Amino acid sequence: MKRLLYELSESWKIAAAQMRSNLTRSTLTALGVIIGIIAVTLMGTAVNGISIGFDKSMAVLGDDVLYVTQWPWKPVDDWWNYRDRKKIKTDYTETLNRMIAATPNSNLVIAVPTSNLMRSIKYGGNQVDNVFVLGTTSDFIVTSTIDCTVGRFFNELESRGGANV
Repeated sequence: MKRLLYELSESWKIAAAQMRSNLTRSTLTALGVIIGIIAVTLMGTAVNGISIGFDKSMAVLGDDVLYVTQWPWKPVDDWWNYRDRKKIKTDYTETLNRMIAATPNSNLVIAVPTSNLMRSIKYGGNQVDNVFVLGTTSDFIVTSTIDCTVGRFFNELESRGGANV
């Protein structure tokens, strides 16, 4: 034990003497270590922040919603691969909903049809171009993350009536 304490004290003395004799090198080495630790910490924080931001932006789509479409969500170069896919009809959702109802242990809740397009809209003498129009049913509120703060979402009677708006 005595020998260990002696070796430790001698090591500290030698290290202190070296640091005093090479002050610039010691300062730059310590500064490099400090900058390295700060850089690694900031990088971890940045990656974590990006991950949280990505999760929040994807939450708009819903983490428990499956989207089925004929075309990809982004423009693709090989569009001809998707052109010949069968058109997805709204009647398919009724079949899916019957299958979901017949399978009580399923995690699926409901199938909701949607159809969307970009169009110009006119009312009276006013016109607005490039308006995103989404057609759906009253069940859309179940699967969407839309928060209707002003007004109300349409009900099943209005959905089945299909009045033009």
